[in-house]
Amino acid sequence: MSRAPQPQVPVKAAPSVFVVDDDPSMREALDSLFRSVDLQVELFASAAEFLQHRRPDGASCLVLDIRLPGVSGLDFQAQLQKANIRIPIIFMTGHGDIPMSVRAMKAGAVDFLAKPFRDQDMLDAVAAALRRDEQAREAEKVAESLRASYELLTAREREVMALVTSGLMNKQVAAELGLSEITVKIHRGHAMRKMKARSLADLVRMAENLGLHPPKTR
Repeated sequence: MSRAPQPQVPVKAAPSVFVVDDDPSMREALDSLFRSVDLQVELFASAAEFLQHRRPDGASCLVLDIRLPGVSGLDFQAQLQKANIRIPIIFMTGHGDIPMSVRAMKAGAVDFLAKPFRDQDMLDAVAAALRRDEQAREAEKVAESLRASYELLTAREREVMALVTSGLMNKQVAAELGLSEITVKIHRGHAMRKMKARSLADLVRMAENLGLHPPKTR
């Protein structure tokens, strides 16, 4: 008797570290360091090379030299932000100074390490960067699911959801929209079911995450 096929469980992509440094010896040293703790590593000699590479669908971070041929590391950080490429960055430099590090950190860098740095300091910075990216990816998945559920609501259900989550009672929502209270309750129930909200508090949190505002009424 043959067994029923087991459902396929998606394999989570291994964390990846991208190293951009024009010094071959530094690239090789970091490649060895990261592989020693079972991280996937991709090496690049310039920012342009990195941009041509397709990022895997998994947590990742960028270890970036501050001084590169062509565009500098700090300018490249700004380019990535402008292009909406969100990846945690760890800067490294042999010529670092306080203004550079302040600018990098203000722009969202995870860390700024001066060469030569301790291996453990780099590994700690990479671990923090990968955690940050994993959390950002999970938050985006939740947000996408929320937006998909919201798209299932009718225009009236959206109006009722926005008013109810702004703090109005069913009777007040009914008066605002010119509906009966029982009709408001039905729309509210449909909205909660479609949004998979277990309580009004759940629905309020969802409305906040979606950035909903009460509709303009009569």
